[in-house]
Amino acid sequence: MNRAFIFFFSILSVSFCYAQDLTIQLYPERVPNSKKTPADYTEETDSSGLIKNVSKPTMQAYFPAKNKANGTAVILFAGGGYFVLAPKKCIEMARAFNALGVAAFVVKYRLPSDKIMIDKTIGPLQDAQMAIKTLRRSAGEWNINPNRIGMMGLSAGGHLVSTAGTQLNRVVIDNKENTSLRPDFMILLYPVIIYDPEIPRTRENLIGKNPGPETLGLYSTNKSVSQVTPPTFLVHAADDEVIPVKNSLQFFDALLKAKVKSEMHILQTGGHGFGLYDAENKDSWFISCYEWMRKNGFVPADR
Repeated sequence: MNRAFIFFFSILSVSFCYAQDLTIQLYPERVPNSKKTPADYTEETDSSGLIKNVSKPTMQAYFPAKNKANGTAVILFAGGGYFVLAPKKCIEMARAFNALGVAAFVVKYRLPSDKIMIDKTIGPLQDAQMAIKTLRRSAGEWNINPNRIGMMGLSAGGHLVSTAGTQLNRVVIDNKENTSLRPDFMILLYPVIIYDPEIPRTRENLIGKNPGPETLGLYSTNKSVSQVTPPTFLVHAADDEVIPVKNSLQFFDALLKAKVKSEMHILQTGGHGFGLYDAENKDSWFISCYEWMRKNGFVPADR
């Protein structure tokens, strides 16, 4: 634990200047499930870093120093209600993972849109599955252990990761090679889990305003948890008024019933959208997350 604290406070006190080491096109050729992109559907990033209108998904790689690399990798998915992407905190966490020897890949995934997709309900999941397929296929090239690749999702990104990690038989990409699309572990921060009236925008953006009960059930990812769901680390604030804490509670309950190795941290305060360090709590979920990864063998014990 002491080493984890040292790394963490280094992250807080040092100004990182890691380069974005590599930009990976998820689909070097044609993007699946796509229509011709309209002229007015152009990717934009506003002054606060929010991204919209993604039509060509990519994965940005952040590699640790070679003398620290331990072979573990985490693929990160930003939140934004399936309306925009807010990658700033994912980049912050990618650099923190690098400091601990973990490679990190931040995915710029497509947002559901009838303008560019034949079926908008599967677009983000296609990109999540393609991201882990790409990483496993190139693991040797990037010095990554293909059996230590996790996924991390924030808010709506947590919904996407929990979908990818629970609906393992629902393959929505070309995978003739039969590459495993199962993440070895999941980290979910204030995730959307339950598709109910309390979170209408996220639900409507992905599956429309009037989905039937079967569709609502399919996209409430706690209902898809099984014994093969990856070990999961959950973090949520009890006072989150955007995504109620019951989302994480119900997912954790499903994990317990399926006997999936899991850990959950509920902060008394913190609201929605916190990053590495919550000044109000003066505590770090990231240290606990790293220790959970170490305890479960996702990073070497001596790191």
